[in-house]
Amino acid sequence: MRHKLAGRKLSRSTEPRWALYRNQVTALLTYEKITTTAAKAKEVRSLAEKMITLGKDGSLASRREALAFITDKKVVNKLFTEIAPGYADRNGGYTRLLKLGPRLGDNAPMVQIELVK
Repeated sequence: MRHKLAGRKLSRSTEPRWALYRNQVTALLTYEKITTTAAKAKEVRSLAEKMITLGKDGSLASRREALAFITDKKVVNKLFTEIAPGYADRNGGYTRLLKLGPRLGDNAPMVQIELVK
């Protein structure tokens, strides 16, 4: 039974799933919008918002925690210097999901996840 087990498995074991999440969050923070499936985007949304919240804190411990998750030091620097200060007066809701329709190959629902300006 799956009582109180949150999150989606996405047909992957734990390590590849977390690698996918880390890469998608890094890409989202790099390009400020990405196109992916709806299930992946819903999982990435919460992780990206946690990273932006760390960036808003701005402490050394927060920077190290972000470096442990995000795969690129330049992206962490961008997060702490450019992205997070723009959300200083916002209490959450840093991302937006826009539905794009089904993917041609397998009819998977596609969405665009982007940072709210």
